[in-house]
Amino acid sequence: MSIIIKTMKIGLRLPQTGKDHATKENIVHLAKEAENAGLDSLWVLERLVWPINPQNPYPGTRDGRFPDDWQYILDPIETLVFAAANTKKIALGTSVIDMLFHNPVVLARRFATLDVLSEGRAIAGLGIGWSRDEYQVSGIPFKDRGKRADEYIQILERIWTHNVVEFKGHFYNIPASKIGPKPVQEPHLPLYLGGYSQRTFARIANYANGWICVIRNSLDEVKSNIDKIRKEFYKANRDPENIVIAAILYPDVKQSSYTNKEKDERSKERQLLSGSVDEIGKDLQEIKKIGVNHAILNYNRSSISDSIDDIIDVSKQISAFIR
Repeated sequence: MSIIIKTMKIGLRLPQTGKDHATKENIVHLAKEAENAGLDSLWVLERLVWPINPQNPYPGTRDGRFPDDWQYILDPIETLVFAAANTKKIALGTSVIDMLFHNPVVLARRFATLDVLSEGRAIAGLGIGWSRDEYQVSGIPFKDRGKRADEYIQILERIWTHNVVEFKGHFYNIPASKIGPKPVQEPHLPLYLGGYSQRTFARIANYANGWICVIRNSLDEVKSNIDKIRKEFYKANRDPENIVIAAILYPDVKQSSYTNKEKDERSKERQLLSGSVDEIGKDLQEIKKIGVNHAILNYNRSSISDSIDDIIDVSKQISAFIR
């Protein structure tokens, strides 16, 4: 399970959410153009419900409100299978699927099927979720979700690599069985985990290939967490140079011209990943320096979100800063 990435890869979120954006035409257009532009990957997310009165707030907004476009979401793996049928070489990943909401045998087979049909392009990005509402609709207890995830990851690895699969745990049990298909990638498709707890970092070091995080306004916490993951890799007797650090980024491109004086003033107030292509490109250089080697660009909340051609063009320009 050795993956070494010396350069930063660039991926794009597919137009999978929001009724106006999530169309088959947009998915095909972005997927094909991203591949033609030499970008590395396409990504999707998962949300089960958009609760009217959420039991706990969404951590990505100031008021805790779930993004409006999450009221309409195409299924992640089915969307990637469709994208696979319309592309030839670009990687296809989830960022993330909350694994505990799914039967592990079913999810393992769905990912293996994606890998087979895409001829070895699947990336399994998984998390354990934070929404009590989604746990409720899934019928899964919120308690002990970390311990449940430890078993779940081991089951996936066994299904993907063992001819005869058997597992006896506290939460899951599989009688000795043959379960196919197996992924094309060996020993199995890359497995990235999201989350920010020390236990998650240990789980990554023991069972996974990489970490998926979100970068918004600061790099300090991300750098600290990368250092923690590297230490866990040493504890697990694994080379930390092999870990993939994937970051979901939200570039907010401002297509405006400024005088040098105005640029100096803006630089003092500018938020990370907000501004001109040059400014965002330089931000990407700093993100690469702290150890991120796969950037997942999401333009849903950018001024260019309605134009796939602009998204592709800006992504090409940004990627030039780290190639």
